[in-house]
Amino acid sequence: MELQLYDTLARRKRPFAPIDPSRVRMYVCGPTVYDYAHIGNARPVIVFDVLFRLLRHLYGADHVTYVRNITDVDDKINARAAERGIEIRQLTEETYANFKADVTALGCLPPTVEPRATEHIGEMKTLIERLVANNCAYVAEGHVLFHVAAMKDYGKLSNRSLDEMVAGARVEVAPYKKDPMDFVLWKPSKQGEPGWPSPCGIATPGRPGWHIECSAMSWKHLGETFDIHGGGIDLVFPHHENEIAQSRCAFHTGVMANYWMHNGFLQVEGEKMSKSLGNFITINELLKDWPGEVVRLNMLRTHYRQPMDWTVRGLKESEQNLHSWFDASDDAATGGLAPAVLDALLDDMNTPKAIAEIHALHAKREGAALGATLAALGFKRSAQRINVDEAKVGGLLAARAAARKAKDFKESDRIRDELAAMGVMLKDGKDPNTGEPVTTWEIAR
Repeated sequence: MELQLYDTLARRKRPFAPIDPSRVRMYVCGPTVYDYAHIGNARPVIVFDVLFRLLRHLYGADHVTYVRNITDVDDKINARAAERGIEIRQLTEETYANFKADVTALGCLPPTVEPRATEHIGEMKTLIERLVANNCAYVAEGHVLFHVAAMKDYGKLSNRSLDEMVAGARVEVAPYKKDPMDFVLWKPSKQGEPGWPSPCGIATPGRPGWHIECSAMSWKHLGETFDIHGGGIDLVFPHHENEIAQSRCAFHTGVMANYWMHNGFLQVEGEKMSKSLGNFITINELLKDWPGEVVRLNMLRTHYRQPMDWTVRGLKESEQNLHSWFDASDDAATGGLAPAVLDALLDDMNTPKAIAEIHALHAKREGAALGATLAALGFKRSAQRINVDEAKVGGLLAARAAARKAKDFKESDRIRDELAAMGVMLKDGKDPNTGEPVTTWEIAR
C-alpha cells in the first residue's frame, strides 16, 4: 500500500511521490515565541511528528528533512517584552526553551532544522528585492508591499472569493496601498522595536512582515520547491496563501510545495478555547496533571483533519488504554510499526484506525509487535500504574460509609488516609436522582 495524503490545494487525497526520494522535505509553521504554547498549538506539533516518523520509516531517517521554524520577531513579542520589562531576546530564549521542553515531553522528535526568523533577515531581503524587480511588489512610504493583482490565481489554496479574502484577512486600510488586499513584506520599525537595514534603498531601519519569514526559511533549508508544507487549518488564509504568492512569484515556479496539509481546529469540552471562558489550557499546565504520552494519545484519537473536542473524559480513557497496552507490551521489542498499523497510517494518517489496530494487537497478546509499534509512534512508558486490590478498596469504602453513617468521622478519615496511601483518591458527592451520599474513587496518577 502506498502513502496517500490529503492535499488542501487539490482538495483530495493523492498518492505521495517525493521530488527526490533520497531527500524528502517537509516544512511546518512553528511557534511565535512570546508565551507558553497552548493545546491547540500542540495538535500540529504532534500530528506532523507522526508524519515525520512515518516518512522516516518509509524512506530512511537520513533521507527526510523536517523544518519547523521559530518566529522570534513579531508584534506580540514586542508587546510582551515591554509588558514584562525585559529584553526581547530574553523573552524569546525563555519562551523557546519552555516550548522545547513541553514538546519533548509530548514524545516529539526534534525537527531536522529549527530556523529562527531573526537569523534569516538576509534571505528575506533577497526575496523582497526579487519581488520588486519582478513587478510583484512595490515600495511605498517606507513599506514594501506584495501586489496581489500580480498573482493571477491568488486565493486558490483557500478557495475564497475576493470579498471573502478581504473580510478574512482583516486588511489594513492604508492610503499607500495600490489595492486593499496588498500585504506587507517589510515595514518601518518604531522606536524601541527591533530593526535592520531595509531593502530596496529604503533609508530607515525596518523589520519583516510575518508571511515573508516562512518563504525565506523554507527556501533556505528546503529549496524553491519542496514536498510537504503543513500547519493548522487557521493558517490556510492569509498566511499560507501569501507564502505561496511570494515564493512562486519570486522563483517563477508553478508550486511552492507539492502537498499542503492542515490539521483541524481544537475546542475544549465542546466550546472554543478562550481566556474569557476560563478554558485556555497551555501544554505546560496540562503536563502538570497528565503524562506526556497520555496527552499525545488523546490528540491522535481524532483524525488530524477533523475538528477535535478536548475533554477530561478523553484523557482518562487514553490513560487507561496506555496502561493496558504497556502492561501487555515488550518494551525491548524492535521492528517498528506493525503491518496493520502502518497500513492505517498510509491512508492519510488515519490514527483512529491505527489505534484500533493497536487494540487488536493487545487483544491478541502480541506483546512484541505492540511494544515495537508504541515505540515507533513515540510512546514511552513514563507513568507507572498503581495497582490496587479492588476488592479491598470496596471493603474499605463500605466500612467508611458505615462510619460516616454512624457519625464516626475519626474512623472515616482514617479509612480515607489508608486509601490515599494505597494510591486511591476519593470524591464524595450526592446521587443527582436520590440525593443520597455517594463516593467515587480513582487511582491517583
